[in-house]
Amino acid sequence: MLQNIRDNSQGWIAKIIIGVIIVLLALTGFDAILTSTSNSQNAAEVNGAKIGLAELNREVETQRRQLLQQLGKDFDASQLNEGLLRNAALSGLIERKLLLQGAEAADFAFSQNALDQLILQTPEFQVDGRFDANRFDQVIAQMGYSRPQFRQMLEQEMLIGQLRAGLAGSGFATDREIGDFVRLERQTRDFYTLTLSADPAQVTVGDEVVQAYYEEHASSYMTSEQLVVEYIELKRDAFFDQVEIRDEDLQALYQREIANLAEQRQAAHILLEVNDKLSEEQAKAKLEELKARIDKGEDFAALAKEFSQDPGSADKGGDLGYAGPDVYDPAFEKVLYSLKEGEVSSPVRSEFGWHLIKLLDVQAPEIPSFDTLKEKLVHELKAEQVEQAFVEASRDLENAAFEASDLAQPAQELGLQIKVTPPFGREGGEGLTANRQVVQIAFSPEVLEQGNNSSAIELDPDTVVVLRVKEHKKPEQIPFDQVAGKIREQLLKKHAAEEVRVRGEALLGELRQGHTPIDQAQQGEGWHVVEAAARDQEGVDPAILQSAFHMPKPAGTDKPSFAGVELPNGDYALIRLTGVSDPSDALSEEEKGMYRRFLASRNGQQDFAAYRRQLQSVADIERF
Repeated sequence: MLQNIRDNSQGWIAKIIIGVIIVLLALTGFDAILTSTSNSQNAAEVNGAKIGLAELNREVETQRRQLLQQLGKDFDASQLNEGLLRNAALSGLIERKLLLQGAEAADFAFSQNALDQLILQTPEFQVDGRFDANRFDQVIAQMGYSRPQFRQMLEQEMLIGQLRAGLAGSGFATDREIGDFVRLERQTRDFYTLTLSADPAQVTVGDEVVQAYYEEHASSYMTSEQLVVEYIELKRDAFFDQVEIRDEDLQALYQREIANLAEQRQAAHILLEVNDKLSEEQAKAKLEELKARIDKGEDFAALAKEFSQDPGSADKGGDLGYAGPDVYDPAFEKVLYSLKEGEVSSPVRSEFGWHLIKLLDVQAPEIPSFDTLKEKLVHELKAEQVEQAFVEASRDLENAAFEASDLAQPAQELGLQIKVTPPFGREGGEGLTANRQVVQIAFSPEVLEQGNNSSAIELDPDTVVVLRVKEHKKPEQIPFDQVAGKIREQLLKKHAAEEVRVRGEALLGELRQGHTPIDQAQQGEGWHVVEAAARDQEGVDPAILQSAFHMPKPAGTDKPSFAGVELPNGDYALIRLTGVSDPSDALSEEEKGMYRRFLASRNGQQDFAAYRRQLQSVADIERF
């Protein structure tokens, strides 16, 4: 192919290629080409701020994990539409970027010190009620964040939260609005209902009608297309028994394991922030004064409660809890690790202000014995080798399946058994065929129509399969005799519902003209009285209740309103509305406050939603 291109590079092919390039340049210009190249690592741009592909991929994985947690462990992850998931994730990131820009434009801020306290006090990062650095690293790593990335994300979330609270919290409700809402909410209605029953037994459907319906809807009466597939399955666990571990490797891993264990230090501090009211010199001098008072015997915790400007720890006597290395500001941490237990430092400057630091306690790491960790270490070492062997075997399986005309040869080469599934349709089946990815590949043109072996399918991180269609059962017309009874039953219900609707609408017209009061029972039918019904009244069909509250208020006690409604079971109900009563009891102050808070919250949420729409409408957004 390359030689053909070279041979024709001076001929008509070259002219066509050059012509296409010239047209593209004329239409888009060099800037478009350069922009396309420069945005190869970006997913979108919002008012000049870029959203990277790495950020999008992390958000997609976060949403995927959240969905799988909500849907349960039995949910088939292959049913998630990757395209929809990415679009939803990108839309969320774009909205988040807009809100963050809005928060920054409004000068919202969240201090690094407050961020530290939020992290230290988050239960998910604690072990036995105390912050644990290893736990923190483990949790954020599972989320796909490094420490700086997580801090940045958390700070942005707090800024957006401040913006949301500022807008949503500004909602209010007037007394008139509360009164109007309560009148509607607590309104009751008096009405009568007359239900006309749809009785299939009173309807006849001829054989020719059933036959005609069957022929008209023949495509609805087909057997489902089904497949039987044979497959070979490769399991990661099968490789564990094939791996041997050396004692010296176990000892080396044990030493690395215990080397990572770090002591935990419990610190307390008194923080003074430098600002317009307190200069560097004044803050430092104040802490030197407090240090002198502590040296003379005054209680550190009491002084922290009185003077510390850290809202997260002041009420606790400045106690920051336990933490390991790399948690605090470097200058703070350096001094903390130089103190002896019970010792108080001189004033220390960090990016948050000036501190007095006291070391309350030191918790030495508990070093487990080799024997207690041996089983875990063996598994870790084996897992590394098993991973490599599993990846190689998966690759060998895919290559063998690609080259073979059936599954016999790949199964023989890898020492695997060929298994066969029960018949299943495009909706899937049980076991292996409950997996949507398996079903989609089995019904794909390459496997179903061309008769090829499939590529390697990863069911989960520990299982790979290759499949092949063994039997294809195409859809067939179901004989009329097998479905005639079902069609007749369906038509009887449909015709009965239609007849009772026509009858009901005729009666409704007469009722509205005042011709037919229908005060007495007809064929077992009669009016049912419902008095003082609320909007959530129990014992009344929801369709009837909803219709009754949509009806206009009667012109007078002797001039009721009428309506008709088709019920889900095919019946038809007539409704005679005779009275509408507004609440007469005055609201207590507690009730008025409850309604005011509810309406203010609702109005605030609507204001925030409108603000988000406004940001979207004026934003310059480009998706790549």
